[in-house]
Amino acid sequence: MPEDIMYASMKDIKPGRFLLIDGIPCRVVDLEFSSPGKHGAAKVRVTAIGVFDGQKRTMLAPSHADVEVPIINKKKAQVVSVTDTSAQLMDLESYETFEVPIPEEMRNSVKAGAEVEILESMGKKAIARVTGGV
Repeated sequence: MPEDIMYASMKDIKPGRFLLIDGIPCRVVDLEFSSPGKHGAAKVRVTAIGVFDGQKRTMLAPSHADVEVPIINKKKAQVVSVTDTSAQLMDLESYETFEVPIPEEMRNSVKAGAEVEILESMGKKAIARVTGGV
């Protein structure tokens, strides 16, 4: 079992939580419950947005099923430099530098010297929000 995945019951999943859909970490935005039928258990339709790619995904599972939940670490980083579509960041704890794409809606607010919050899971990193500016 990979160390960055744990399991949770489908009943515990709520909007705002994370889960894996097709092996991709996603944030849950909507849940639809169907009542149990004559020949089966209640089902849950999950609508989620990919953390790293922003794509909408859906999943259908029985309400008693276990689902994979990614362990997502939140870290603070400082923007070292900015190009058109990506930013070079420095982790404020380990001082490691790395490059990540800038989300479309944050293009104007990510500037060199600003502090950002990053989400890290399964070897990928993404900018979540800008926390401080210059």
